[in-house]
Amino acid sequence: MISKNDKIVLNGVLIFSILTLIIAYFIQYVLEHKPCNLCLIERYPYIGAIILISFLLMINKFETTFLYLILSLFVFGAVISAYHVGIEQEIFTESFVCDLNNNEGSLSKEELLQQLEKKTPISCKIVTFRVLGLSLATINTIISLIITGIMVKILNRYGKN
Repeated sequence: MISKNDKIVLNGVLIFSILTLIIAYFIQYVLEHKPCNLCLIERYPYIGAIILISFLLMINKFETTFLYLILSLFVFGAVISAYHVGIEQEIFTESFVCDLNNNEGSLSKEELLQQLEKKTPISCKIVTFRVLGLSLATINTIISLIITGIMVKILNRYGKN
């Protein structure tokens, strides 16, 4: 059985996931910074966590399964985000998920504006929004790793109960 303290932590992860998605959609629709395909994929762990934590807290069954699924989502999120950071830093080349326009080399400002106006997928190399000098993919990598650590800690305590 999940302890009361761990339920509080899971509620915190749930609220944080909701806030993360609100901020992502605010940046996309209000501030009009179009996300690349990897940015959109990086939202899936938060959506999944909202659903799974809600079910876990409501039904109080299959706790271990839910906890491992949530952990898996954030491990996936950390890997995808780290890969995205690698693309931004030109450590990795864009995959088929990113490079839908077959852009060779860097885009000029004019090409980027044209791409944004056409509403075609933008390159995963392009960072359109930063917070404290960090790309959102970098921030998401850090957050996903922290939540992964939190989930590992909850699972370790769950096994001892």
